[in-house]
Amino acid sequence: MDTTVKTHDITNSETGAGPSAGGLQPFLHDACVTLYAPSFVISRADGQIDGAADGFYHGDSRALARLTVAADGVVLAPVAGGPEGADRAAFRGVLRGLGEDTPDPAVTLHRRRHLAPGRLEEVIEVANAGRQHVGVRLIVTAGTDLAPIERVKSGHAQSPVAATAAGRGLCWSRDTFAVRLTGSPEPAAVDPATGRLEYEIELAPGASWTAELRCEAAHEDGDQFPAPAADSLPWRTPRLRSADRRFDHWLSRSAADLDRLRLTDPANPADQFLAAGAPWFLTLFGRDSLWAARMLLPLGTGLAAGTLRVLARRQGTKSDPGTEEQPGKILHEVRRATQDFNENFSLPPCYYGTVDATPLWITLLHDSWRWGLAPEQVEQLLPHAESALAWMRDHGDADGDGFLKYIDHTGRGLANQGWKDSGDSIRYGDGRIAASPIALCEVQAYAYEAARGGADLLRAFDRPGADRWEEWAERLRERFRRHFWVEDERGPYPAVALDGDGRPVDSVTSGFGHLLGTGLLDHEESALLAARLSAPDLDSGHGLRTLSSHSVAYNPYGYHIGSIWPHDTAIAVHGLVRAGFPQEAASLSEGLLTSSAAFDGRLPELFAGHGSATGTRPSPYPASCRPQAWAAASSVMVLQSVLGLSADVPGGTLTVAPGFAEAYRPLKVERLDIAGERLDITVDADGSAHVEAPKGLLVRRQHLTPR
Repeated sequence: MDTTVKTHDITNSETGAGPSAGGLQPFLHDACVTLYAPSFVISRADGQIDGAADGFYHGDSRALARLTVAADGVVLAPVAGGPEGADRAAFRGVLRGLGEDTPDPAVTLHRRRHLAPGRLEEVIEVANAGRQHVGVRLIVTAGTDLAPIERVKSGHAQSPVAATAAGRGLCWSRDTFAVRLTGSPEPAAVDPATGRLEYEIELAPGASWTAELRCEAAHEDGDQFPAPAADSLPWRTPRLRSADRRFDHWLSRSAADLDRLRLTDPANPADQFLAAGAPWFLTLFGRDSLWAARMLLPLGTGLAAGTLRVLARRQGTKSDPGTEEQPGKILHEVRRATQDFNENFSLPPCYYGTVDATPLWITLLHDSWRWGLAPEQVEQLLPHAESALAWMRDHGDADGDGFLKYIDHTGRGLANQGWKDSGDSIRYGDGRIAASPIALCEVQAYAYEAARGGADLLRAFDRPGADRWEEWAERLRERFRRHFWVEDERGPYPAVALDGDGRPVDSVTSGFGHLLGTGLLDHEESALLAARLSAPDLDSGHGLRTLSSHSVAYNPYGYHIGSIWPHDTAIAVHGLVRAGFPQEAASLSEGLLTSSAAFDGRLPELFAGHGSATGTRPSPYPASCRPQAWAAASSVMVLQSVLGLSADVPGGTLTVAPGFAEAYRPLKVERLDIAGERLDITVDADGSAHVEAPKGLLVRRQHLTPR
């Protein structure tokens, strides 16, 4: 999602794609993540919080770096544990040898974790199922460095902060951030110097003992983006029952994670958006929040409307080289404070270094209108759409050659400013890194789609400029055909980008999937890309590789040069269906389902690109976010693609064309949403589609015979 490396320094990145001065980014692939934005907990699989990225975090600060439970002089052997929903987890262990008079365990420890915004609660239960009376001293050890998230992410060690006693608990504070840990019942002893809370426990046979730990964390000035009310979900939660239970589980698990990724805008708490992902990106990201909202449109337009308004309030109004702000531009990310990663890389609290968020904002507004966003809400946002369109023309195309492009003017920001924003992501076929300013292929597709969608909106709401933007789009389409297409031994294809001299950067990438269905390509061009996407160098069997395995620079663990990103694959699935290639989409969809099962329904931000030819289970990318908004939302985009759903509420139609549903039927999905009304769809074993849609919509169905 968001790496941060200069093109001249590819060993240092925000995501930990390589070593950085002072440390290595912590691995997360075997961690247990419990989430309730803007808070989360990272622990070991046994529940212990101790070391590396482990901790209880709130609002981009680590509140606890250590919270361990031990029995004095007794080995605690973990036997089970893990998440029990997005915001809960539980862990069981055996106190080896304690109270045992047979080979069977006698005394166990059960640790139940529950997270709420700014509050971590753990219930600890020690139970004696043996025949002996036992006594044990239980020791809870806590500590923290109160480190900002970027320091943890970059692997920089932070000095511990000394605790102070607070009643029968412990407190830590620095600047405006304060943390308090208490226990109930009160501990027998509290030692701030060691961070220990001690309990003396006596248990008769069959007896149990319970205590509750509570840790509360808060910034003095409140949360930058507070959590919404639990019952204010801005979408319908779908229910899927299909012939492939992996699909059902993936959708259900994703919906639960997405619920806990919700945040609100303090400027208007009714407006919600999705934080990008835990642990590193639990805040507002333009590109990520827009894509996630777009993927969830079949569940309702509420999230999209909130996301659009949150970003519109922060739309650029002036030119500021330090933040990369420009009039009409949509931001990249918002943080509480400046992020200082190292001496060469620093991001301001509100950073605009992204080339694609602005056209994606326009397209989300257009698509929300098509899915039934109320006309008055659309109309209120049209001035922002006009400003965004003007940015594409006046600032996105800085040198006037007709292509949207980017360059880091600060020397301390993102070297690459598309979604593949690691410093080594844009490469020639021979492995060389492209020089800026760079015009990405998918960004031209976004711009084309935005210009056409913007024209539709302007015309529908009787505002000037529709013809002009349609003409702009057509000129872009022709320029793209002239300048981007290259050829290798397998035939023609679009380069991933044009470099600073306008030369094609000729690597074969997953970017093809972002071009399909946007209107930028004709049918013959789309067919060429569909064939490329379905070939084994890109279609790994577990999803779509970001870079062809035939490429010189291919690395299955490369952040954007060989890894697999679920959202990237889902966009390709959707694009293939929109362009008329459902069978090619089916293979990529199957790969995602296989991978979702391997990750227990919680697909990570990305995983390694080895593919099914080298193993039945995908290998984790060890530093990946999980859960992550657009990875979770991909389940809904794949479902939309399976059903062939296309909405045109202003035109009064809904299209249902299940072009590759064979593997999942019979299939029934309930509680989709169109124009604020419930939508249920059933696809029978023979391919017949039955739709329960709101009155007034003409439903266009496509009947499929068994293959």
